[in-house]
Amino acid sequence: MKVFLGADHAGYKLKEKIKQFLEQKKIGFKDFGTNSTESCDYPDFAKKVATAVQKNKGSYGVLVCGTGTGTAIAANRFSGVRTVQATSEYLSKMAREHNNANVISLGARVTPEKDALKFVETFLSTAFSKEERHVRRVKKIG
Repeated sequence: MKVFLGADHAGYKLKEKIKQFLEQKKIGFKDFGTNSTESCDYPDFAKKVATAVQKNKGSYGVLVCGTGTGTAIAANRFSGVRTVQATSEYLSKMAREHNNANVISLGARVTPEKDALKFVETFLSTAFSKEERHVRRVKKIG
């Protein structure tokens, strides 16, 4: 499994916690930054993660900004990238199982760290169901 990480200044600290979590789980990742809390633009990091997911079949992305909204919107502009703005463990699971989402977006200012880590764990451990109805629907997304 390969995971691509990206965050803006608001998401930097949570991204660092997610890196520690992935290291503990021995999950390979590449960090596209940012590497500080200095103000920066979330679309730049969403683009890096989304293009990496596009180019690496079967990979996943984890994005973090203040609310999770901006990075989700920016990443979903890229063909083949299906980003969920995760606000619960259930949503993280259903996005993978029913929508074959390949990027999760988190809000560092609105999601407690322990919840965010659980959302990432659930997202990465849940398989796409491959039931005909879900496959058909995801194909319609493109």
